[in-house]
Amino acid sequence: MTPKADKSADKAVEEKPKKVEKQEADANEVEYKEEVTETGVKLAFPEAAIVRVMKKHLDNEKMIKKDVKVAMNKWLEKMCAIVSKQMNKFPYVMMNINEFKEGIQTFERLAEFELEKNRILAHMDAIKQDIGKLERDLGKVEEELVEA
Repeated sequence: MTPKADKSADKAVEEKPKKVEKQEADANEVEYKEEVTETGVKLAFPEAAIVRVMKKHLDNEKMIKKDVKVAMNKWLEKMCAIVSKQMNKFPYVMMNINEFKEGIQTFERLAEFELEKNRILAHMDAIKQDIGKLERDLGKVEEELVEA
C-alpha cells in the first residue's frame, strides 16, 4: 500500500465513527424532543394532554388561558423531578412500583394532612363553644356587661 492509500484509509475509518455518532445524536434529539411554546419556553409534557386532564375536572364553560397551561406544565415538571430525586435515593438500578410509591408518599400524605387539619379545626370550634357555654353558666359574660 502506498502512503496516500494508508492516509485515505485512516480518514475513512476516522470519518465513519463520526457519522455514527451524529446519527445517534440525531436519534436522541428526536427521542427527547420537548414541546416549545410561542415564547420559546421548553415544556416537559404535551400541552394537549394537560389540557385534557384539566378540562375533565373543570366545568364545561371554563376556559384555560395559555399562561395557566404553561404554569401547570412547569409545575408538573417540578413534581416529576421531586419524585424522581426521591426515587434516585434507592440503590437499585431498576425502579419498580414500590420505589415510585415511596417517591410520591409525600404528596399522598398531603390529602391525609388536609383531612386531619379540618378535623382539628372542627374540634377547636367545639371547644370554643363549650368555653362560651361555661362562661355563660358561671356568669362571666354577665359580669362583663355589668362592669361596662
